Amino acid sequence: MASLDADRALLSSELRDALVKHPKLHEASVELSADGVLVQRGKASVQLLAEAAFTREPELVRAAIDSAAGVLLLGEPPAILIDVLLGDAPVAVLPQNVSEAALGLAVHGLLERLELRAHNKSRDSQLTRYRYERGELVEIAQAITRERDIDRLLNLILEKSRYVTGADAGSIYVTEGDADDAQGRRMRFKLSQNDSMRYESAEFVIPVSMESIAGTAALTKQIINVADVYVADADDSLPYGFDESFDKRTGYRTVSMLCVPMISAEDEVIGVIQLINKKRHPPTRLHEPEDFNAQVIPFDARSEELLSALAAQAGIALENALLYKEIRVIFEGFVRASVQAIEQRDPTTSGHSQRVSLLSTGLAQMVDRIDSGPYKDAKFSRRDLQELEYAALLHDFGKIGVREQVLVKAKKLYPHEHNAIRARIDFAMKSAEADLLAEKVAMMEQGAGKSDLDAAQGRFEARKQHLLEAWAMIDRANEPTVLSEGDFSRIAEIGALGYIDLEGSSRTLLSDAEMISLKITRGSLSPSEISEIRSHVDHTYKFLTQIPWGKSMKRIPEIARAHHEKLNGQGYPLGVAAKDIPLPSKIMTIADIYDALTASDRPYKRALARDRALQILGFEVKDGNLDAELVRIFAEAEVHKMADTST
Repeated sequence: MASLDADRALLSSELRDALVKHPKLHEASVELSADGVLVQRGKASVQLLAEAAFTREPELVRAAIDSAAGVLLLGEPPAILIDVLLGDAPVAVLPQNVSEAALGLAVHGLLERLELRAHNKSRDSQLTRYRYERGELVEIAQAITRERDIDRLLNLILEKSRYVTGADAGSIYVTEGDADDAQGRRMRFKLSQNDSMRYESAEFVIPVSMESIAGTAALTKQIINVADVYVADADDSLPYGFDESFDKRTGYRTVSMLCVPMISAEDEVIGVIQLINKKRHPPTRLHEPEDFNAQVIPFDARSEELLSALAAQAGIALENALLYKEIRVIFEGFVRASVQAIEQRDPTTSGHSQRVSLLSTGLAQMVDRIDSGPYKDAKFSRRDLQELEYAALLHDFGKIGVREQVLVKAKKLYPHEHNAIRARIDFAMKSAEADLLAEKVAMMEQGAGKSDLDAAQGRFEARKQHLLEAWAMIDRANEPTVLSEGDFSRIAEIGALGYIDLEGSSRTLLSDAEMISLKITRGSLSPSEISEIRSHVDHTYKFLTQIPWGKSMKRIPEIARAHHEKLNGQGYPLGVAAKDIPLPSKIMTIADIYDALTASDRPYKRALARDRALQILGFEVKDGNLDAELVRIFAEAEVHKMADTST
C-alpha cells in the first residue's frame, strides 16, 4: 500500500490525486493551498496541515478551527497546540508517513463527524424552533379560548396567524346562512390587517363559491396555497380567480396567499383565514416594487402546518364565541321580555327598570374609578357590571305576583269602590227626592199650605247639600295626600251617615274597609296593601333563584332581593344592616329611589326636579337609610345624565 511523505507531498498534486481517487471521497472536492490541502463535501470541510507548516505557524491550526472546519494534522503536534486539540473541534492526528488508504479514511471520518455535527445542530435548532412554535400555539390557543367578544377574537386570530407564518397582511371571513342552503350561503369580510400600509376597510359579503380563493377553501374544506395570485389568475385550469381591485386602489401588491378554513365541532366551515405575502424577514415593510420582489416568498409547508393547527383551535373558539353570543342574545331577550311583562302589568312604571339599570351600572363605573375614600378598593369587572345590569332590570319582576289592582292603585280607593260610593250618594239623593215628593203629596192631601211645602223642600235641599259636601270630602280624601285630624273626623261622620236601600234596610254611606282606605295618612295604600307590594321582593328572589345563572352571575338573586334594605336595618324583606347588604344592592337602592322621585310617568305624583331629588337622597343619608359616599359620587359624577340620554 502506497504511503506519502506529508512534508513532500502535501503541497503537491500527488496528495490531491490520492484523495480524489479514494472511494470514500469520490463526492468531495480537493483543493491545494499555500498551507495545505482543503477537502470539501457539501457544507463540511477538512483542512490538512503538514508538520512543517503547523510547527512553523501554530496559528494555522487555530485559524482552521475558528473557521468551523475539521483539522487533520500530519505529524507530531507541538505542546503549544495540545490545549487547542483537546477542545470540541473535530481534529485528527496521523503520522507523516501515512498510507493513502488510511489518509482517505481519516479525512472521510472527519467529514462524517462534521456532517453529523451539522445535522445535530440543525436538528437542535429545529427542535428549539418546534418547542418555541408549540409554546406559541399553546399560548395562542389559551388566549383565543378565553376571548368571548367576537370582534376581539377575530382580531386576535388574524394577528396570531400572521405572526406564526410571517405574513405581511391578512383578512378573516365569517360564513353566514344555513349550511344546507348552498345558494344562500355567504361569507362576510370582517376585518383585515396589514403591516406595510394603513387603509380603511368596511364589511362586505361574497358568495361561498369556487370563484374566489377564500370561497374555494370554504367549499372544499381544504388549504389553498397560492405562490403567486396573478399567475394563478391567468391559469385557466384553476376554478378560482383573484380580484385585483384592492391592489389597484391602494398600490399594494398581493403575491403569495394562504387560505385555511376554520371548521366547527359539527364539521361545518364557519370562517376562513386568508394570509397574504409571506416575508423572508417578517419585520420588513413592503413599500416599493423591489420590496415585494425581494422579500415576498411562497408560504411553505411549515406555514401550512402551523396555520392548520391554529385554525383548528380558532374554529372551535369562534364557534364557542358565536354560541356564547347566541345564548346571550337569547338570554337578553328573555330578560327584556320579563321586563316588558312587568311593565304591562304596571304601565305607570314603564321604563323604570331600564333607567334603574342604567343608573346602577353608571354609578358602579364611577365607584370603580375612584382611588380614595371607603370604596377605593372596590372594583367592578365587565362581568360584575353585567351582573348588576341584569339584577337591576329584574329587580321588580316579583310584581308579577302582586294583584294588578294594587300595583296600579293611584288613589286610596279603587275605581270600583269610588264609583260604588258615588252610586250610594246618588241613590241617597234620589231616595231623599222621592221621599220629598211623597211627603208633599201627603201634605197636599191634608190641605197643607205653601209654607209647609216650602219647609219640606228646604229639608230636602239641606239633605242634598249635605250629601254633596260629603261626596266632595270623600273625593278630596281619596287623593294620596296627607289629611288633617279634622278631615279624619269628618270622614268618620260621613261614614256614619245612613240611607235606606231598595230592600228597606238601613245602610251607611261608607263601609269599614272604605273608611280605612280614606283614612290612609300617606300615599294611597293601606297597610295590608303595602305588605302585598313589599312581597314583590320575595317573589323576585324566588323567581330569580330558579334560573341557573352560572358562577359569573350567581349573585343576581341576592343583589335584587336587597334593593329595599336600609343601612340602619329598617328596610325589607330581611331588615339587615349595612355590613350585610351587598355593595351592588346599595348602589341599586340609590338608583331606584332617584328614578322613583324623578319619573314623570307616575299618575299619583308629580316628577321632582333633579336638585330636589338629590336633596331627598341627602335626607335619606341623614336618616341612616342610604350610603353617604355612594350618594356623593352619584351627585358629583352626575350619574343621572346616563338615564337622561336614554329617554
